[in-house]
Amino acid sequence: MAGNRINRINDEIQKELSALFRELKDPRVSQGMVSITRVDTTADLRYAKIYVSALDKGQEKEILKGLKSASGYLRRELGHTLQLRYTPELQFVGDDSIQHGAHILELLRQEEAKEAARNQTKED
Repeated sequence: MAGNRINRINDEIQKELSALFRELKDPRVSQGMVSITRVDTTADLRYAKIYVSALDKGQEKEILKGLKSASGYLRRELGHTLQLRYTPELQFVGDDSIQHGAHILELLRQEEAKEAARNQTKED
C-alpha cells in the first residue's frame, strides 16, 4: 500500500515540476528542450531523485547546473502545491534512456536490413 502512495507522489512531483520548468527564467534551463523521465522518492519523503533528459546532450551539464541552482525555488513551489509533511530535497540526474532506446532501435533496424539482404540473395 505504501508503494502505491509513493508512486502517486512521484507522479504528482513529475507533473508539478514539468509545469514549473516552463516558468524558470534561468537561460541554461529555458533555452533547451528539457523533460522529466522519472522521479524516485525515498520512503521517508526526504529526497527525490529527478531524472532529466535534454534534447541536446551537449547542453545537459549546463541544464543540470541550472536546475541545481533553481532547486530551492522549485522545492519551495512544490511545498506550496503538494500537501505533504516534508517537501523532498530535489536531486537532479541526467538520464540517457531515450538515447539508449534510440541506439537499440537503430541496431535492430540494421539487423533487419541484413536479414532482408540475406533473404534476397537466397531467393536469387
